[in-house]
Amino acid sequence: MEETLIETDVLGVGGGIAGLMSAIRARELGVEVTLAEKANTLRSGSGATGCDHFRAYIPEFHGNDIDSVIEEVWHSQVGWTRSKEFIRTWMERSFDIVKLWDSWGIPMKYRGRWEFAGHAFPGRPFTTLKYSGQNQKTILTKEAKKRGVNIINRVMVNDLLYQNGIIGAIGIDTREDRIFIFLAKSVILSTGGCVRLYPSPTPGWLFNRADSPNTTGDGRAMAYRAGAELSNMEIPMRWAGPKYFARCGKATWVGVIKDPNGNPIGPFLKKPDRRYGDAIADVYKNLFEDYTRSGKGPLYMDCRGISNEDYQYMMHWMKHEGNTAIVNHLLEEGIDIRKNPIEFMTYEMTTRGGILYNERAETSMDGLYAAGDEYFGGVSCAATFGWIAGENGAIYAKNKERPRFQTFKDEIKEKKAFLENIRTRRIGPTWQEVNIALNQIMFDYAGAIRYENLLSAGYKQLKRLKEKAYKAIIAQNPHELMRVLEVLNLLDIGEVILLAVNERKESRDKYFRLDFPFQNPLLDGKILICKMKRNKPIFEWRKIKA
Repeated sequence: MEETLIETDVLGVGGGIAGLMSAIRARELGVEVTLAEKANTLRSGSGATGCDHFRAYIPEFHGNDIDSVIEEVWHSQVGWTRSKEFIRTWMERSFDIVKLWDSWGIPMKYRGRWEFAGHAFPGRPFTTLKYSGQNQKTILTKEAKKRGVNIINRVMVNDLLYQNGIIGAIGIDTREDRIFIFLAKSVILSTGGCVRLYPSPTPGWLFNRADSPNTTGDGRAMAYRAGAELSNMEIPMRWAGPKYFARCGKATWVGVIKDPNGNPIGPFLKKPDRRYGDAIADVYKNLFEDYTRSGKGPLYMDCRGISNEDYQYMMHWMKHEGNTAIVNHLLEEGIDIRKNPIEFMTYEMTTRGGILYNERAETSMDGLYAAGDEYFGGVSCAATFGWIAGENGAIYAKNKERPRFQTFKDEIKEKKAFLENIRTRRIGPTWQEVNIALNQIMFDYAGAIRYENLLSAGYKQLKRLKEKAYKAIIAQNPHELMRVLEVLNLLDIGEVILLAVNERKESRDKYFRLDFPFQNPLLDGKILICKMKRNKPIFEWRKIKA
């Protein structure tokens, strides 16, 4: 494999919403910025095809009462896994980001007004701003290039270089047999969520996912291997949406979740109301699965009775949420949602946890920053903390000297040999086979049913799979090598999750243990930290800052 050396002040890893925002901000502060993206920043990450909701505090809409908005966000999908100080920073900075995006050409108003709707409860503050995000990635890429950000597409960064802090990274070209060595004063991880860990709603189709199937926990895995702290990896997160056609955006639907007899399931809505969406699917995502198992399902999103105006409103936001595929499918099949309820289901698990970063986007390692879905938060969180990460990453870089290549020659040589070995193998399991095996282990041993003996058995199975994969997995071309590295990252994440689940000996919120079916009050206000130390995972309980 040929080598390419790139020296920069700030290295951004991942060109999604957070990655582009961090690159733009860091470049504005006068430092050199390189942004590496394994796909293409024009259409990468979970925001690739759009989004229609942006959590924000807007004084013109909310008035001066920011505290009620902070409370509502803290009690919503983000929940107790984040400190209120973090949420406050997010909300205080969100309006600035909204105004920026609007000035760049991402329409943040609907018909000239701030439109708040969806993910809301009657009588409670609205926190999700409707915006037209279909072309957000194209616009953000343009803004980054305008400022002189060096965007390198089709390069997957997979390992961090560190010596008394993070000072660079190693990556591969996904089209040529080439290894990239990045030397940087600071690194910002923005690689998105952790998909493809559990089986998809249609197990035969690995990429049928509500979120981008290319976001495979790469940032979490490389940060963990480097010694950075991860948090709450044991806490599951699930989405819900149309059955078998995995898509986010359930709050975009103007309807009510009902049983086969037409009875509303939740207490929030009795008839469709476009201001809210049916929040029962937010607070109880497993309901579709639970109702089916109990013999009371299936459940449906029932939009019957909505006006033509509400139908057009919904179709407008479906497009900007990136759901044109499902809209087109319904049209092709002649399915009119105004006449036909649509069956919904609970999608696969992923982890709610991730890289522990604070309100300054700082991780536990000097020179390493993180933003966005490296720790769940959605588009608004990605945009806001991407901006903050770029800000603080640039300030840090201005006070550091650039590292020297000679320091890492042996480490790079070892990594290169490992990659070349995978590329030269001719017989062995493919990345798909290993990914499916991992899906099965995670589903069987760390799925909805969790208890100590099962977790211990699953950990042994995963360790065996990981050992075999490292010795035998093959990649017939550079693109397949990228997929191999994704799967190896997922194996690391799966290992952390199995161990972390065993550490949390209680049941809480959406987390359940059969052998500990109660909430442990001694763990109130605490998060579970995991990090690698001397090649071994170490766990620690830590109190959340108020």
